[in-house]
Amino acid sequence: MTRYKLTIEYKGSDYCGWQRQDDVPTIQQAIEEAIHGFCQQDVAVHASGRTDAGVHARGQVAHVDMGEFSRVMEPFEVAKAINAFLRPQPISIVSAEIVADDFEARYHAVGKLYQYRIVNRSSFPAIEQGLVWHVKRPLDVKAMHEAAQVLVGHHDFTTFRDSQCQAKSAEKTLDRLDVKTHTYDDYGGQEIIFEAEARSFLHHQVRNMVGTLALVGEGKWSADDLKSALAAKDRTKGGPTAPADGLYLVRVDY
Repeated sequence: MTRYKLTIEYKGSDYCGWQRQDDVPTIQQAIEEAIHGFCQQDVAVHASGRTDAGVHARGQVAHVDMGEFSRVMEPFEVAKAINAFLRPQPISIVSAEIVADDFEARYHAVGKLYQYRIVNRSSFPAIEQGLVWHVKRPLDVKAMHEAAQVLVGHHDFTTFRDSQCQAKSAEKTLDRLDVKTHTYDDYGGQEIIFEAEARSFLHHQVRNMVGTLALVGEGKWSADDLKSALAAKDRTKGGPTAPADGLYLVRVDY
């Protein structure tokens, strides 16, 4: 058996997340079925972490063990063959490489970068529906960025943790949380991007942080309110959960 490291890009809008489930489409199932399609091998694809329903990825990483093929294939040919059976689904193996037999996509990850995208304008985004969170109300990006620094560092993130989170501890170290903006269109629309880096995240942590920071952007909350919410260690004291549409797993570091 040869272990492959796969880097995967996908649009998660029409999938019920990464993990295989009964009777619903998932990213994991689609990739496993594509591998079976090209080489008739039944495999288990192990990701660096689960993404929720509707969440996208530009750089999800997974590992998979595969036996010999009918002919010798280079890793790029393996990626090409899997992609041939994935099309026309919005899932693509960006790269494949042979790794050590003990490589673990999840447990060997030392960092992850997530991005969250907001389109901030009055008119809804026709082209990128399902790919961004559309917020009509003007948001103060400077205030959101300054408040976001309250969350950077090692904290108990219970306030920003989903009630169904299965992590043993709510303590995490958030290495970076930046909020920046650029012009989205020629009519005053802005795209606001949140970038969060950490070794790992709690279930819904990024979406809950973004939803809460949006309250700061609207002027409903201050940085001190955010600090108090964090200290409360109580999910009910935090802001709303931002929609899955705008969340992207951009990179996994090893």
